[in-house]
Amino acid sequence: MEPTEEVRPLGHGIRGGRGASRGTESAASVARPGAPRKGRRIDFGAVNAVALASLPALCARWLPDGRRSGQEWIARNPKRADRRPGSFKVNLETGRWADFAVEDARGGDPVSLAAYLTGSTQAEAAARLAEMLGVRP
Repeated sequence: MEPTEEVRPLGHGIRGGRGASRGTESAASVARPGAPRKGRRIDFGAVNAVALASLPALCARWLPDGRRSGQEWIARNPKRADRRPGSFKVNLETGRWADFAVEDARGGDPVSLAAYLTGSTQAEAAARLAEMLGVRP
């Protein structure tokens, strides 16, 4: 399980990975629902563990035109003009995902998938998932 990490104010990217905030954002964007609040702690490991247990249902919700094939969810990437399913896959057992047609579109857990699909930071995606799945900080 990953250690608990303090969520910093937006504009101070966390984990430096894909989805980390790269610039300052307005106070209005910080106050939007689901955005983490300063000082609030998110246990990324706990959120990912609960999300992983619900990943087939989450994929059906997030990628409704996809289908299950063995241990993978195969869908079109909604972030690009993808004509047919095949290159965008989510491993339902490990949470690893990738769009094999796009060099930088890949991640290792449900939080990074949620961040990618919503265009949000990892912290925002984790906070929204935690709220949706009933994971308490």
